[in-house]
Amino acid sequence: MNSRNWVRLFLSTLLVGGIATSIIGFALKWSEYNELFLRFDFKEIISILFWLFGVGLIFSVISQMGFFAYLTVHRFGLGIFRSVSMWNLAQIVLIAFVLFDLVYFRFQLFAEENETIFPYLLMAVYIFIVAIIVAFIKKSNTNKEAFIPALFFMVVVTTIEWFPALRVNEKDWLLLMLIPLQVCNAYQLLVLPKFIQKKKS
Repeated sequence: MNSRNWVRLFLSTLLVGGIATSIIGFALKWSEYNELFLRFDFKEIISILFWLFGVGLIFSVISQMGFFAYLTVHRFGLGIFRSVSMWNLAQIVLIAFVLFDLVYFRFQLFAEENETIFPYLLMAVYIFIVAIIVAFIKKSNTNKEAFIPALFFMVVVTTIEWFPALRVNEKDWLLLMLIPLQVCNAYQLLVLPKFIQKKKS
């Protein structure tokens, strides 16, 4: 990919991250923010939007760092295992391990007295379902070999990128960071071939 397409991918992902975080931010706090819209407090709305958009840019940069780190790791993995099937098996094991960690260890660290494991399980299931959907789209757009790497990226790499919010474990921050990361990661994963094709053409 040439430098022009690299910049286009970078800037478009920044925009996606900013917009996604702005929407999610207002949605999560709608019970607080709807009064601003009813009063049409333009100044306050713009200031909140500006803050959310800025936070979204940060999330987008984290997402892009994770994406290009994974592209490097993927190449190393193929080189080390010297077999696509063995590398895919290793990725499946890591996916299972990360999903287990998201449920068990988060429950052990953060669960309050009499709290059930269900909310922690639900979050892991949500991440897996989103990853499955994106991986199927990636597979249909490219080839069947892309399914496991896409699934790995959407589960394992997204979780690593999400770690700052996981440490805080505050519900709104968990979702405010997770969903934009998923959107940015899915966007990069699905549009990258188009930027590569632009270079070839």
